[in-house]
Amino acid sequence: QVQLVESGGGLVQPGGSLRLSCVASGFSFSSFVMSWYRQTPGKERELVATISTTGSTTNYADYVKGRFRISRDNTKNTVYLQMNSLKPEDTAVYSCKVVGSIRPYWGQGTQVTVSS
Repeated sequence: QVQLVESGGGLVQPGGSLRLSCVASGFSFSSFVMSWYRQTPGKERELVATISTTGSTTNYADYVKGRFRISRDNTKNTVYLQMNSLKPEDTAVYSCKVVGSIRPYWGQGTQVTVSS
């Protein structure tokens, strides 16, 4: 049974940092590209970052380039999202997703709130 469990969200001030984690189980984690998405009320879920199977290649949405970094540790079946210089508009529920799977697999998400 595929499971994705996100953690690390919370309340942070503008300019602050958080590191999100997504622990995966139930599939061959190292065989799949992984992504982070975020969603706010009234908006469609949007792609934040993607990382290749080995971590050698990453892609980012323009609005997070230079501030966020996606990484993974295949020995721990975990993908991370390091978020720096956070802005209020980064407030959202952040979820990880398996890329290219036959079924869409999502985690339940972790809330990130950026506010002073």
